[in-house]
Amino acid sequence: MDIAIAEAKIWLIGGTSDSVKISQILATERVSFVVSVVTPTAKGLYAASTKVKVGCMNCATMKRFCQQENIRGVVDASHPYATEVSLTAIAVSNKLNIPYLRYERSNYQKSNSAGENSSVIWLDSFETLLSGNYLQRHRVLLTVGCKVLPQFLAWQKRATLYARILPKIESLKIALAAGFNHDRIIAIRPPLTAELEQALWQQWNISLVVTKASGKAGGEDTKRQVAASLNIPLIIIARPQINYPQQTSDIQEILAFAH
Repeated sequence: MDIAIAEAKIWLIGGTSDSVKISQILATERVSFVVSVVTPTAKGLYAASTKVKVGCMNCATMKRFCQQENIRGVVDASHPYATEVSLTAIAVSNKLNIPYLRYERSNYQKSNSAGENSSVIWLDSFETLLSGNYLQRHRVLLTVGCKVLPQFLAWQKRATLYARILPKIESLKIALAAGFNHDRIIAIRPPLTAELEQALWQQWNISLVVTKASGKAGGEDTKRQVAASLNIPLIIIARPQINYPQQTSDIQEILAFAH
């Protein structure tokens, strides 16, 4: 009996707004693809007709997934700070000899633009931030996602910390376990308008903001704008450095890769 072979597909590693746009373009171009995300909530970002695999994958499960789905190419549009996912996908693609392309959203230059708050501080990692005295006695707004919040537990008595997280139960549980009281948590999906961003900072009398180098999609431009307007220091944690086999910030290059 002949065994049907699955149609060769592009594997889009998703969970970000960038990956949603890419999935829409691939669908329009009639490219066969499958998306992977970590949470059921993220699955809801995609069209109902899109095939989406939900759940974390290690090296072994990624390899099995690629073989089962007959993956012919990997487009990695995961979050810029999801380094473990990217590194594992690179290792698997190398092992299976599958082409890999990283989509990296455009990054802002570290140099301040004209008129921008001169107090923008670039740090290479959260370890550098937490080992210094940057947060000492400040009223700090953390817009860094929920995964790193446990690292700030030791700072709860040395600074007044506020966390902005995604409106998900898992995120709330992590924030609470990291020592953030209910009145120091706001759950909202970015990006925010400059007006709302500014109102939140003023409501909490924020004196320092910590964010990631997440580009326009993560609202970095708005935070820079509000920081300059309110003359509040903005600490930006740089993106992790990964040696990607191929990398682009051009959607057209992704289409060429996928065809």
